[in-house]
Amino acid sequence: MNVLVDGLLEALRLLVRGDPEVLGITLRTLQVSGVATCISVAIGIPSGTVLALTQFWGRGLMVSLVNFAMGLPPVVVGLATWLMLARYGPLGILGILYSPTAMIIAQTVIASPIVTGFTLAAIQSVNPKLRLQMLSLGANRLQYLWLLLREARLGILAAVIAGFGGVVSEVGASMMVGGNVRGYTRVLTTATVMEVSKGSFQLATALSIILLFLSFIIATGLSYLQQRGK
Repeated sequence: MNVLVDGLLEALRLLVRGDPEVLGITLRTLQVSGVATCISVAIGIPSGTVLALTQFWGRGLMVSLVNFAMGLPPVVVGLATWLMLARYGPLGILGILYSPTAMIIAQTVIASPIVTGFTLAAIQSVNPKLRLQMLSLGANRLQYLWLLLREARLGILAAVIAGFGGVVSEVGASMMVGGNVRGYTRVLTTATVMEVSKGSFQLATALSIILLFLSFIIATGLSYLQQRGK
């Protein structure tokens, strides 16, 4: 209990003093996870919409793969990304291993299936009679898609929240492809693991509290948009 209290006080002290290293780590966390979430949304919402509205050979297999990928262990994703980006890997020529870009790629792979799966479920939950009513009123294809997405917006916003939550708390893949380089790829999760390994439990607790606070602020904002839409 003393560690938690000391960690909370340390977190407040670091934030009030504006510790440059902690602020840099926090901003980098927001940047990497935010960009990964945006890319995942750009991939996941269209993919989930297509899977929900179209019938094609192999669709059942695709849905199963999406559901399977939603639970992929981050360490496995990190290893696969590392093998792709390593010097002798297929994408090694890009030279982006141990960089924020590599972390964004790994986190995008983690979050995209989550956004896709939630979007698929949200659109499929829309009453089929409502879909027919849209078409009967003369909606063209674009209008139909727009109205359908509006009807499923609560579930889609839940997909965004779940996607962001899945990457902002991730540590295995980020550590593997980012390397936890001070001032370059170190984020709140990897910094917390490092401090624990050093025995600095007070600072590790403080970083964890800051991460929780950051996640809470983002989740609260997205929840507000979700419930206002309701």
